[in-house]
Parts: sequence; structure tokens; C-alpha cells
Amino acid sequence: MKPRRHRKQAPSFRKLLKTSKVKLHNKLKNKQFKQESSAKKRRKEQKKLRQAVRDVSSKVPKPLEEVKKPQVNEEEELDEESLPLDMIDEDDLQLMREMAQRASFITRDLSSSEPVHAAKRKRDSVIDKYEKTPRRMKFEPEKEVIHLLPIKDKSGIIPQSMEKPVGPSENHDEEEEMDVEEPEVVSAEPVPVRSTEELIAHRRAALEEKKVHIASLASAILADPENSIKKLKELRSMLMEQDSTVAVTIRKLVLISLMEIFKDIAPTYKIRPLTEEEKNARVKKETQKLREFEEGLVSQYKFYLESLEQIIKDWKQMKAKKSEVVSLKAYKGLAEVAVMCLCELMLSLSYFNFHNNIIVLVVPLVTEQCRKICDMSVEAVKKLFRQDKLGHASLAAVKIISGLVKRRSYCVRPEVLRIFLHLRIKEVEVKKDVDDIAPKQKMMTYKDKRNNLSRMQRKWKKAEEKLEREMLEAEASESKEKKLKLHTETLNIVFLTYFRILKRAQKSVLLPAVLEGLAKFAHLINLEFFDDLLVVLNKLIESGDLSYRESLHCVQTAFNILSGQGDVLNIDPLNFYTHLYKTLYGLSAGSTNDDTVIALQCLEMMLTKRRKQVSQQRALSFIKRLSILALNVLPNSCIGLLSTNRGLLQTFPKTDILLDNESQGSGLYLPELDEPEYCNAQNTALWELHILQRHYHPVVRDFAAHLRAGAPSEGSSALAASLSRRSPVELFNDYSMNEMNFNPPVPETVPKIKNKGRTHELSEDLQKMIEEQLHKVQSAELDFTSHLRTVDP
Repeated sequence: MKPRRHRKQAPSFRKLLKTSKVKLHNKLKNKQFKQESSAKKRRKEQKKLRQAVRDVSSKVPKPLEEVKKPQVNEEEELDEESLPLDMIDEDDLQLMREMAQRASFITRDLSSSEPVHAAKRKRDSVIDKYEKTPRRMKFEPEKEVIHLLPIKDKSGIIPQSMEKPVGPSENHDEEEEMDVEEPEVVSAEPVPVRSTEELIAHRRAALEEKKVHIASLASAILADPENSIKKLKELRSMLMEQDSTVAVTIRKLVLISLMEIFKDIAPTYKIRPLTEEEKNARVKKETQKLREFEEGLVSQYKFYLESLEQIIKDWKQMKAKKSEVVSLKAYKGLAEVAVMCLCELMLSLSYFNFHNNIIVLVVPLVTEQCRKICDMSVEAVKKLFRQDKLGHASLAAVKIISGLVKRRSYCVRPEVLRIFLHLRIKEVEVKKDVDDIAPKQKMMTYKDKRNNLSRMQRKWKKAEEKLEREMLEAEASESKEKKLKLHTETLNIVFLTYFRILKRAQKSVLLPAVLEGLAKFAHLINLEFFDDLLVVLNKLIESGDLSYRESLHCVQTAFNILSGQGDVLNIDPLNFYTHLYKTLYGLSAGSTNDDTVIALQCLEMMLTKRRKQVSQQRALSFIKRLSILALNVLPNSCIGLLSTNRGLLQTFPKTDILLDNESQGSGLYLPELDEPEYCNAQNTALWELHILQRHYHPVVRDFAAHLRAGAPSEGSSALAASLSRRSPVELFNDYSMNEMNFNPPVPETVPKIKNKGRTHELSEDLQKMIEEQLHKVQSAELDFTSHLRTVDP
């Protein structure tokens, strides 16, 4: 009787129910581990076999030793030839021939002194490896196996599987891959040689044909955009023009044409991708058509922007393409057109898709070495700042510029930082008390509604709140709080850039731009930084390393800080008053004439806006010094200074003692003293007004006569409304002489001289003599007044 085999039975369903989840999980893990380990073993064995085959194939078999045939007599040869080979089978004969070729002790030459098994010992390892290799050297590709449902019988579960069937197309492809096509030999025909005139004519004809094609495609797209996505794609494909004679020109035309097309057909909203629910939902034909148009438009616009980006990258890297259709020299022209298109799209399609991507491409170009591309990018970013009403685009551009300046270790042109001056930021979020910061409850809470409103009132209140939310969404307007938040974040990045330069690169060429920017936005700086910033500005002024314009910017920044939130600070910036009073004589009719605008702005903030903190002695000193300075500057600067004096005489009425000849008080006026509080300006008079009344400029004469009369607002000595209602800075700009002509122009009437009852016009020679004499008189006046700077008459 056979012994009964104990076979492990599959666990029953009840047993499985009793088994804990942890145990089942452990069993599953053990099973997976066994499968992985067996798979690893199998892979290792296959790897060893492959290595063995590789080693054997790399070994070159050594040829057998040549057997020296012993000398045999002719009779023995005849005897061997006469052996009856017909009696041996062909198979046995073939086997004997093969054995005869093998080296053995029978066929080996015994005269050699080498031992018999010397070579065998050396090749033992090679033979062992060879014995371990499989007899079939060519491996077949592994076939995919499909696991089927298992079959259960008395013995247990039997897994089922089958090979994946290979389709006829795959077999056909494999056969095609195996076949090696022989290259066809094409007979090379001689290329006809064309003359220069023929080449030019051929280029003109090809260019004209391409232009007509571009124009027809563009007009068809603009006529029916929704049904012309294929034509748009065809037009975009012309960017890969392969005709080397017209490739550059055609690509430029296509770039500009596509830019104008996208500006015309792009919608005034941002197209978002559809969700899965929206794609599966059933919609009308018109809606489906609109969706397809929007999807195609966004994809073509994206490909167009990628082409522009690639053109700029090729120009930067100066790498020639394999096709060599466009030469390296033509990359610059293509890059200029690409940058122009990007700048135009950035300004025109600020509401459309990929606007931030365009900003990322354009803004870094402000530091390019190519002047034309740099200027285009700078102007585009300035326009973007001026026309950005919400602040999203400005914030993105400011972040890129700040990172660019930091990454280049502040080695950029000052024009890059002067772009910040065009930001449209007039107010920011200010830190307030806790009560002001706490959000105001606009909506009633559920508890308040429950306690204060009836059921019907709650229902109406809910409907009203829902309607308000829908109206806000339909309006799609940015709230003031959000706008202020964006402006605050933008300005924080700007100030961070400025403070980094003030701290680490005080001798950089960027310092004037930094001081100019601080002077514009200083009233928006947080109150916590005022003391530190004033200390830094004072150190910069005392260092003496600044130019005249930079020192004026420092003063302007300090008083901008004190005129904004700094009103609450009890600070007397005496050092800045003294510095400006001392450096006013730096203004002249030469190169510093344009700096008069900054000086006029500083005087307005220091004296007029801070009238309550300014003493009468300080006001008298500035009025006297401005009157002396008016004799030495150009007419537009002179008008601005006299207008400032007019405002000071009206703001401080007691300063009219300067119009009296009798000096009051004790002491003498000290014009060489740089302290406005101690120069005794009350003991002098404005005698400069007498000279200015004889000035050649009519507006200067009007202002001098008006101030001499005490700056009245009514009467015969009052100024015209066109002059009295304008600020000093506006008057300076109105009467500017940058165009090298008189402003206002000299009347064209020719003076006449009476002689014995007759009148005759002056001759040209006489006119020249009069002009020369006038010029000599004016130069003499200027020399005279320069000597009187430090001497009181």
C-alpha cells in the first residue's frame, strides 16, 4: 500500500475569515518577496551566461600546430592510395577526416620539447566557461505573455497563459526593417550657372510671389477668423522658409504679419483650458465651434511666441543651424524684428494668455549690449508701467529687474533703474492701529440673523447677498484694497533694490538713479526707515563724493520723507537747509541749468510747504540769495527763481523789508557766510531787481517790476493770469531755450529812424552793429554782477 501523500490544502473561506488582516498582509509580502528573489536569481544567471558567451566570443582560437609529414617512399604512397575506401561509409569517412585535423599525440610532432598538456592547462578556464554556455547562441526575443483566468481541479489551481498574438502589420514592419534598401544612384546633372542679373530677377519674382501669398492668407484670416485656423497654421509654417535668397525677408514679413493678425483677432479676455466635465458635456454647435476656435488660436499663439523666443536665443548664442538657410549675420536683423513684435504684443495684449511669459522674455533684454534692442525693451517696459492700471504686470516686471540687478552684482546701466520712475504708484497700504486693521463685517452672521430677523427677512437677506456677489463677479473690477496691496508689494521690491545699492555700492554709477528714485517715492516709505535713511543721506552729502545733481537729489529725498508721513516727526533738518543754501551758487547758465528744476522743487518743499517750521531769518536769506542767483542764469531759470521769490514774499509777509532801502537792525549782510540763520539778510535790499528790470527777456522784466512793487495780487503791477497761476517748474519748462532760439520769439518788425521828416529802414550792416553792441552790454553786465556776488552796494 502506497503511503498517503500529505498535500497542503487551500484554506477554506471560514478560515480566511478568522485570519487577521495583519497575517494576510504578511503572507502577501512573503509571497512577493519570494517572487522578487526568484526573479533576481534568474536575472543573475542570465547575466552570467551572457558574460560567458561574451568572453568566449572575444577569444580568438589558436590555430593547430602544423604536422610535419614524414618522408614516405613512393611505394608506400601507392599502397595507401590503393586502400579500399569504397568499403567505408561516407559518414565514417567524414568523421575520420575531422578527427585527423585535431591535434593529438598521434599527429603531434614529437620533436618539439614542449610538454603535451601545457596548452591544455592554460585553456582550462576558457574551456570551463565555454562548457557552461548554452549550446544555442542566438537568443530569440522574449514574447509577451497574457495571463488568463486560472483553472481549479482536484489537484489545485492551475495557472493559464498564452502568448500575445503578433499582428500582420507588426510582422510587415519587422520585415521592412530587416530589409536593407540599396541606395539609388542618381545621375548628377550639371547645375546651370546664372548671371547676377538673373539671380536678382529670380529673387524679385520669388519675393513678390511670397508677398502675395502672405497678403492673401492674412486677408482671409482677418475676414473669417473662426474658420481660418488652418490658414493661420500655414502662414506660421512660412517661418521655416528654405529658399536662402529670400528666407530672411520672408521670415521678417511673416513675423510682423502674424503680430498684426493676433492683435486683431485675439479676444479681450483670457482663454482658460476646459475641464473634463465641460469637455464631456453636450453643447450647441455655435459653442462647440467657438471652443475649437479658441483652442486653435491659443495653440497657434503659443507656437508663434516659441518661434520668437527661439530666434532671440539663436541670436544670443550665435549658433548656425544645420540647414544654413539664414547666415549668422542675418540673426541680428531677425532678432530685432522678434523683439519689436514681443514688445508690441506685451503692450497690446496685456489681457490675453501668456502675458507674463512675454514679460519674462522682454524685461531681461534691457541689459543687452545691442543698443537698438536695449532701447526698444526699455521703452516698452516704461510704457507698460505707465498704462498698467491694476499692477499685476508692473509687479512681475519689477521682480525681474530687481533679480537681474542683484544677479549682475549691480553692474548694469543706470537706465535700468530709471525705469522705476515710470511706475504709477501714488498710494500704498500704511500700517494702522489694530482697530483700523480689523476687517469690518459687511455680512451679518448666522447668529445675528437668527436673533434679529424673522424667517421672511432672513430669506430676503440671503437673496440680496447672493445678488450682490453676482453683481461683483459680473463687474470684474479690481477692488481698491487689492490694488493697494499690489502697489505696496511692488514698492517694497523697489525700495529693497535701492537700499541694497545704498548699502553695498555707494560708489556705483547707479547711485544717481537710486537717489532720483528715492526722491520720487520717499513719501511712501515706511515710517520705521526714516531715521536710518536720513542718517545715510547726511553721510553721503558730507562725504563730498557726490556730484551737484546727486547732492540735490539727497536734499530732495530728505524733504520728501519729511513732507509725507514724516510730518509727525519733530525733526529740524538744519544740515540740509545749510547744504542747499551753500550750493545754490552751483547753478549757472552752463551745464547745470537743467538742475534748476530739482532746486526749485527742493525750495518749494523746504520753504513753502514747511512754512510753520521755517524762521523769518531763514526765509530772508533764501530770498536774497535767489535774487543774486537770478542775475547769472538763463532766462527760464531766472523766471523760475523770481516766481519762487514771489511765493516766498506772499507766504512770509514780513520779508517785504528787503524792498526798503533803510536797513534795520545791527550788523552787515554777509553774503559769503554759508549759514542762512546768521548772515544778517535783514540788513540788505533786493537791488538786483533794478538790473533785472532792464533784462532783454520780457517775462523777466515783468516779474522784476512785479516784485519791486511788493508782489501785489491786484492792480497795475499785478502779473497776468497766465504767469501767476503757474508754478515755478512749469514756467521753467515753458520758457526753455533748449531749441537754441528765443522763447517767446522776437517780433519781426524792423525799427525805423526818422531823418528830416523821412523814414527809412535800417540797413543790414547797421542791424549787425546794434546786435553786437547789445551783446557787449549784456556781457559787461554779467561781468559786473559776478564781481558783486560778495559785496553789498
